[in-house]
Amino acid sequence: MKRTLLFSIALLSSVSFCATAQEKKPLKPSDINRIPTVSDPQLSPDGKWVAYSVSEVDTAKDKRVSHLWMQSWDGKESLELTHGAEAASSPRWSPDGKYLSFVSSRDSKNGGQIWLIDRRGGEGVKLTDIKGDLGDYAWSPDSKKIVMVIGDPENKGKEEPKTPKPIVIDRYHFKQDIEGYLQHLHQHLYLFDLETKKLDTLTKGDKDEESPVWSPDGKTIAFVSNRSADPDKNENTDIFTIDAHPNATMLQITSWKGPDRNPQWSPDGRYIAYLRSTSDADYMMYDENLLCITDVLGSGKKILTQQLDRPVGDPVWAKDNKNIFFLVADDRERYVASVNINNGKITTIAKGEYSVTDINESLNGSLVVQKSDPYTPAELFALEGSKLRRLTFHQQAWLNTVNLAHVEGFQSTSVDGTLVNGIVLTPDSNSKKLPFILFIHGGPVGQDEFSFDATRQVLASAGFAVAAVNYRGSTGRGLDYCKAIFADWGNKEVKDLLGAVDQLEKLGIADPNRLGIGGWSYGGILTDYTIATDTRFKAAASGAGSALQLSMYGSDQYALQYENELGVPWKNADKWIALSYPFFHADKIKTPVLYMSGLKDFNVPTIGSEQMYQALRSQGIPTELILYPNSFHGISKPSYQVDRLQRYVEWYDKYLKK
Repeated sequence: MKRTLLFSIALLSSVSFCATAQEKKPLKPSDINRIPTVSDPQLSPDGKWVAYSVSEVDTAKDKRVSHLWMQSWDGKESLELTHGAEAASSPRWSPDGKYLSFVSSRDSKNGGQIWLIDRRGGEGVKLTDIKGDLGDYAWSPDSKKIVMVIGDPENKGKEEPKTPKPIVIDRYHFKQDIEGYLQHLHQHLYLFDLETKKLDTLTKGDKDEESPVWSPDGKTIAFVSNRSADPDKNENTDIFTIDAHPNATMLQITSWKGPDRNPQWSPDGRYIAYLRSTSDADYMMYDENLLCITDVLGSGKKILTQQLDRPVGDPVWAKDNKNIFFLVADDRERYVASVNINNGKITTIAKGEYSVTDINESLNGSLVVQKSDPYTPAELFALEGSKLRRLTFHQQAWLNTVNLAHVEGFQSTSVDGTLVNGIVLTPDSNSKKLPFILFIHGGPVGQDEFSFDATRQVLASAGFAVAAVNYRGSTGRGLDYCKAIFADWGNKEVKDLLGAVDQLEKLGIADPNRLGIGGWSYGGILTDYTIATDTRFKAAASGAGSALQLSMYGSDQYALQYENELGVPWKNADKWIALSYPFFHADKIKTPVLYMSGLKDFNVPTIGSEQMYQALRSQGIPTELILYPNSFHGISKPSYQVDRLQRYVEWYDKYLKK
C-alpha cells in the first residue's frame, strides 16, 4: 500500500510544544473552520490498525471534504490514505484483511462508488459503477461478496431533462428535508461478486430495506424494513433475514408494532441483538431504545436493558457470545456499558464527564471508540478493559492556539419542583454576573452532554455566560421525563428553562439585567414560547423555528407525529391554537429577535420564522430575518455556519452589552 507518513508520536509532541509557545486567543466564529471532524472508526481484522474519516473545511470551495486515515493500534503511526478534491468516506476492511474499501464519487458520473485499496501495495481502484444512490454496504465473511443498499436512481438513471416534468405527489408522507418532494423511489439490497463483478438483486418491490449485516457463516443477511401496508403512516420497522442469493425468501424475525432496528449477529450465529422502541405506537417522538436479543428464527425474544430506563445504542457483541457492549445516554453523559445475556447483569465499562458516540470491534476483540469532552472535539480512543487510551490527535494543532471557556454542570429546580440538570460555560472559572445567553438544544428528544460544543464555546469566548439546559422532553433522565411534554409543548419546558435562569442568577453567574435566549429547531421554537411567556430577555435568536403551529400541518414533514400526538387540526383546533400561543400572543413579546432559516428547509420551513418576523415587525419590535439560500434544516455550508455565529455574537453584543 502506498502510504504517506505524516507524523509519529515524537513529531506530534514537537509540533504540540511549538504550538503551546504561541499566544492563545479566545475562540472566534471563523475558528470553527479549523475544527476537523473525526468519525467512523473501523478496526482491521487483526486489530493492528484503525481506519477512519477526517473531514476538513476547504474555504476556497466553501465545503467540507472528508478523507481516509489510518492509525496504528500502538499509537506510533498516523497515515493519510486519500487526498484531493474528491471526498472519500465509509472505510470498511475486508474480513481477510487484504483490502480497505471506501466510498468516493471520483471518476464517476453516477455518484458514490466503492473503491478498494490493496494493503499489499498499489493505488486505490474503483470497484463499482452502479446507478442509484449507494448507501450502506458490508463485506461477506469470506471477503468474496459485498451487500449494498442502493436507492432507485432518479429519472431511471438517465440525465434530467432540460425542462423537468411536473412533480406528481400522491404519498401521505410527501416531503422530507434534503430529499425534497418524495416520489415512489425505494432502496433495496444488492449482492456484488468481487471476482465476476456481477451485481445481483436481492430484494425489490415497493418497500425499503436498510442496515444489512452478514451472519458469521456468510449464508444469511439480516436487515431492517417496514413491510406494513403503508409505511408512510407508521414507523413499524422489523428485522428480517434472507439467504444471500437471488430469489431467496425473506423471514420476518421481529413483530413489535414500533420500530426494531440495528441488527447484530452474535459471533456464533445463534442470536441477533437489536434495538427496539419502548412504545408500540405508530409514531412516538418521546421514546427510548431498548437492547433486545432473539434467536435466528425470531423466538425466545428477551429485553436486556429495560431496568436502566435510559436510551441505549450501538450494540456490539463480545467475542464470548455472552456479553454485549452498548452506549447509554445518561444525564449529560454517554458512556459504555455491557450486559450479560444469560443473567441480565449490566456493567458500566467506561463512564465520566464525556460523550462516547461510536464503538467498533476487530475480529480479535479489540475495541475502539469515539469520544469527546467539553474541551476536545471527537477523537478516537482504544478501550482496554475500562481504560481509554487516546489514539488520534487531529484536534491538537488548533486547540493549542485558543483559550476555551470554562465548563461545569449545575442543577436547578423548576416552579413545580422538578429537578433539571444543565451545563454552563463562562469565559473563565471566576466569572460572575455576566451578560447571559440561554442557548436551547433542539429535538426536543436528545440531551446536551459533556462534549465539545462549538456554538456555546464561541459565545462564551465572546464574553457571555452560556447555559445548556436539559428541559423536560430531553433524554437521559428516564422515559417519564422525556414523555412529560406529550401534546403539551411550551409549558413544562419553559418552566424548566426559566428555573435554570433563576438558579444561575442566584449563583451570581447571570446578570438579571442582561439576559439573552436562543436556539435552533426545537430550540428556536422554545425561544418563541419563552419570550412570549417572560419579558425579562433583552435579546433572542430563534433559528429554524415556528410559533403558529396550526399552519405547520402539511407544510413540514411531521404530519405523522401531529396526527398521533395532537390529532388532526380540523377535529382538534383548540389544541392546535393553544400550542400556537407565541403567535397569538405576539403582542406580549418585547424582546428584540433575530430570526434565521435555510430556504430549502422542509423540516421546519421558513414560513415559521417569517410569520413571527412579520408579527414583531408589525408591532415595531426590533427584529431581523436572515435567510440562507440553498440550505436545509442543518446549515452545512461552512461560510454560512461562520456567518450565523458572527450574527449571534453581534446581536447579543448589541442588546446585552450596553
